[in-house]
Amino acid sequence: MILLAVGLIATGAVLSFRWRSAGSDPVLTVRYRTDAPAATDVAHPWLEVINTSDRTVDLRDVTLRYHYTADGGAAYGANCVQTALRCSNITLKIAAAKTRAPKADHYLQIGFTGSAGSLEPGGTSQGIGLQLYRVDHRQMEQANDHSFNAEDTTYQESERVTAYLGGTHVWGEEPDGETPTAGKSPTAVPRTSASGHAGGEPPAGVLFDDFAYSGPGDPALTSHGWEVRESEGGPGIKGTWSSKAISFPAGEAGGSGQALRLEAGTDGTEEGTRQAEFHSSRPVFLTGTLVARVYLSDKPVSGKDGDHIAQSFFAISPDHESTKYSELDYEYLPNGGWGRYGPLLDTTSWRDAGRGDRVTRSRNQKFGGWHTLAVTAVGGTTTYSVDGQQVFTSGSRHFPRERMNIDVSSWFIDLPFKGSRSWEMKVDWLYYRSGEAMSAQDAEGAAAALAAGGTHYVNTLPTE
Repeated sequence: MILLAVGLIATGAVLSFRWRSAGSDPVLTVRYRTDAPAATDVAHPWLEVINTSDRTVDLRDVTLRYHYTADGGAAYGANCVQTALRCSNITLKIAAAKTRAPKADHYLQIGFTGSAGSLEPGGTSQGIGLQLYRVDHRQMEQANDHSFNAEDTTYQESERVTAYLGGTHVWGEEPDGETPTAGKSPTAVPRTSASGHAGGEPPAGVLFDDFAYSGPGDPALTSHGWEVRESEGGPGIKGTWSSKAISFPAGEAGGSGQALRLEAGTDGTEEGTRQAEFHSSRPVFLTGTLVARVYLSDKPVSGKDGDHIAQSFFAISPDHESTKYSELDYEYLPNGGWGRYGPLLDTTSWRDAGRGDRVTRSRNQKFGGWHTLAVTAVGGTTTYSVDGQQVFTSGSRHFPRERMNIDVSSWFIDLPFKGSRSWEMKVDWLYYRSGEAMSAQDAEGAAAALAAGGTHYVNTLPTE
């Protein structure tokens, strides 16, 4: 087999190859399997890319498309659950097909960052475990999806999944019946650099998540380092933390973008109360800049107003009795609490929770709606800002002394009256840059670029 590659570099452009084969052998082969039935809440396509050429293939030049029908025109989401390449190096985009076919009006496009590496001749990506689901979390029907095959429960070559190399269609049958042709003009599958960082790749020390998950039981949550709390203890109404209070609806911009939603509800009794907490499964934040796009509520989404509810975004030591205890808090109390009238936004840096060693500042104003909350801890100073405006600064005594978990929670301080009601808090995305000061605006730009490029999750933090 003879392969020819022609590259062109223009200012600001990415090197693009046009591959063609002198014979009929494919340049790439895609294998597929599924472990989900045709009617399911979440589709589980597993894909494997094999380099069947005699030339090394850079994975960032490879794009795959999984073709499906969007049932009832619903918005779909997708995530990566497992891969030897690391999910941080997988990009996922959902798009409407330019030409509708009987079993495909949309496709999930899978790409790779430069950190995914390359495939030597005969090399394999190994299995890439993906999930595809409706953002409204209703059941989906895969029988009318071009790329789905219920019989492929073990890896089989699949021409229903298409592959492109440098923009050229090199494997599989398009839903309209087209198959790769030697010398065929490239399909418009651009490789873009949209990491929001110089050089096109997120640097070491970055955690980003835009919360593309199918639900609180999604295995991707665990593999991405998150936990949903169901344990006993406080604060608030003890023993009422529930995974049922966590969901992932459409995000601030709508469409296929998603958000983390925490819904705390009660009927005024301890037995009828449900609180919500979502946190990292290990301590990851010591110094640097932590930014999140957060929705705070001034009123309940249902029922009577008047609860003393706390909506919190914070970093905290995993052990409350640690001699190096550290905690950095945003806490919004729309109706006040602990004998104080609301609305209140408290920003607090803690040194010892048991002894009440803290410094804090309260702002007596409404903060309902979407806001960008940022906390920067660098050089012995911790700074809190809301929508780019500094609201509080603390000094070296209350500066972090050990790594902390990242946490979001919504809980009731007390239960002042009977009757059913619920409150919601949402997080559209979270971005952490370890060890460095970063403006909220720059963090917003980096997060937006990652999401636009199909990167739902990045973790280049140290493993220790």
